Amino acid sequence: MRSVSLHRQLALLLLAAASVALADDTYRVVHTYPHDARAYTQGLVIVDGHLYESTGLNGRSTLRMDDVTTGRVLQSASVPAQYFAEGLTNWGATLIQLTWQSHVAFVYDRFSFRLLRTFQYDGEGWGLTQDGKDLILSDGSDELRFYDPTTFRIVRSIHVRDHGQPVTQLNELEYIHGQVYANVWHSNRIARISPTTGKVLGWINLAGLLPQSKRSDPEAVLNGIAYDAVHDRLFVTGKLWPELFEIIVVPAKAKIVPVHHAK
Repeated sequence: MRSVSLHRQLALLLLAAASVALADDTYRVVHTYPHDARAYTQGLVIVDGHLYESTGLNGRSTLRMDDVTTGRVLQSASVPAQYFAEGLTNWGATLIQLTWQSHVAFVYDRFSFRLLRTFQYDGEGWGLTQDGKDLILSDGSDELRFYDPTTFRIVRSIHVRDHGQPVTQLNELEYIHGQVYANVWHSNRIARISPTTGKVLGWINLAGLLPQSKRSDPEAVLNGIAYDAVHDRLFVTGKLWPELFEIIVVPAKAKIVPVHHAK
């Protein structure tokens, strides 16, 4: 009986000295499609099977609709040269496009690309998505701000944390299955964020998706997430990337990570 008790105590001590951790999720490429390598992708969204894109840089910013299969630009509207376009999302029959440091967003008719109105916001504009109730905006910090899509007034905000540490450089956003997916600028990782608490629920590591040999510029970094809810398809691309990828996320497996205690 004493032997069994000792074995049980030892097992409990071993469990106490270890913790369960999750590695990053990975990916599998389903299809690779052409993408305009001159497009400085800042926002990406799929609505009713149509791929809409916001491209940046002063004098080169556009709103466009792309053919997913061929990468051909089917419709385009230029943004005035004084604006550096950023994130993009849909709301009803409209598309909403941010600008970087001009504190102004453009609201377009989704079908004609006719400018309907503008609205102002504080701080920089980076990424934009919506959860069916509010617009969700990133500004490069660890904060996500929620706006009323009708009045464009701020409703609330959350601060993004991973194991208690702030996660900054949050860029292009997409709302998928009740979570906010966020590119982290200049990284190959996408954070999956709770829109309620700001807690990072997991990471998707897209390292190796586009080889360095196909990147024409130091700023040719991952920055584009679009989810086709109708067909459950996930697309990703980047600034100045020549390809658009349809991927499947491969969940990470739990692993036991030893915890080393100080003496």
